[in-house]
Amino acid sequence: MCSSDLTVQSHGPTLKYFVDGRSEAHEILLHSLRNCVFLYRMLDKFGIAKRIAQELRDGYYVNLGIGIPTLVANYIPEGMEVVLQSENGLLGMGAFPFEGEEDPDLINAGKQTVTMVKGASIFDSATSFGMIRAGKVDLTVLGAMEVSDNGDIANWKIPGKMVKGMGGAMDLVASAKNIIVAMQHTNKAGESKLLPQCSLPITGLGCVKKVVTELGVFDITERGFELRELAPGVTIDEVKEKTLGRLVVEGEIKTRSEEHTSELQSHHDLV
Repeated sequence: MCSSDLTVQSHGPTLKYFVDGRSEAHEILLHSLRNCVFLYRMLDKFGIAKRIAQELRDGYYVNLGIGIPTLVANYIPEGMEVVLQSENGLLGMGAFPFEGEEDPDLINAGKQTVTMVKGASIFDSATSFGMIRAGKVDLTVLGAMEVSDNGDIANWKIPGKMVKGMGGAMDLVASAKNIIVAMQHTNKAGESKLLPQCSLPITGLGCVKKVVTELGVFDITERGFELRELAPGVTIDEVKEKTLGRLVVEGEIKTRSEEHTSELQSHHDLV
């Protein structure tokens, strides 16, 4: 019997498979992993965060919302100075800590442990929201449940489900100079989240400037969702099928660089 270890790594725990190198089960497993990798390319939250990091500019003050947006902190371009603000009272937030180096007293607004960069400061939430309401934040990156083709955003409540509160999103969407939404293109039922009108309770009206999903990058203009980039392996027809709001597709649409997809892809040749 010839057997082998097959290891697949991602940003999460390492998955290790021990399989018979000559068995039919081995071939089935490899085929499944190839398909899994291809699908993961299109559904990768890390790739979304990497792409949004391209929108950062030197000297920006940036607020990162809960969920996918928090991952942007790990992909700030080398040599660029960006100050991350967390509305619970932290200016100068760093990347997520390595396992074993977490400080339970140092968290972001989503209660995730974070790090601080040199020169960071801690203060109360009143001061933090004073910064936000005074327009000191250059860019806000938020998650969303729905976005309309005129830039409305719904991201704080689903009727009938318990919610702890609206959080800081109301202030952020009303005060930030630029708002980018990071989200999956469809919900768990496969229904589009890029809509003509939001059906969920509104967080802010006409405030979103750009949306980045696993399918592509969209600017929101007077004409609707203008497609700027496609993710690798995604077709324009697929985008049209999954976008209910007004969609504008004009000229040559570039494909998002492979480097902005998951690191799991780097193991594709192994399987």
